[in-house]
Amino acid sequence: MTLWQQLDEVTVWPDDAVEVGRIVDAWGIKGGFKVQPFSADPKALFSSRRWFLQPPAAPTRAGVVPAPTPGVPAGPRLLKITHAKAHGEVVVAQAQDVPDRSAAEALKGTRVFVARGSFPTPTDGEYYWVDLIGLTVVNRQDEVLGVVADLLDTGPHCVLRIRARADAPEGGADERLVPFVEAYVDRVDLPARRIVVDWGLDY
Repeated sequence: MTLWQQLDEVTVWPDDAVEVGRIVDAWGIKGGFKVQPFSADPKALFSSRRWFLQPPAAPTRAGVVPAPTPGVPAGPRLLKITHAKAHGEVVVAQAQDVPDRSAAEALKGTRVFVARGSFPTPTDGEYYWVDLIGLTVVNRQDEVLGVVADLLDTGPHCVLRIRARADAPEGGADERLVPFVEAYVDRVDLPARRIVVDWGLDY
């Protein structure tokens, strides 16, 4: 029986599953594995002991659960994490159903999802990327700039990638990049799904 078959237990995939990282390699000889988080601050990986898995697949938009990979049985796969900690730029973890290095190596490339409801509550002025994606961006004149397609981490701060339409091609003429800093962002209204910025239509 393969490790994937062992992990095919009857478990409900959370409706709010968010992709938070990818298993990149084994770690040690006792079943540990390395996870590359999709955020500079891997709080989401530490917030839950239940990690849901999907096999390697073509990249998808952040926060969207992918379709099952052809040839792989459909259904949720669950890792029950017993230990996880930061280790340089990765997170190293161990799970109940990964007993040795061979089992850990079998997970290489696997996509890791965590329920959004388990994320720690952010402090005032802090936001998770997944909560900003899809929000409508307007300026102080109430002119619509577009929709947040994703964010770029430039080191000093993040940048909103805004497209006139959610399905517009990346890098198109209707794309805007707005630094997500107080100088340009007036207000984030999550309930109204709006971000107000100091940014002109002709910038």
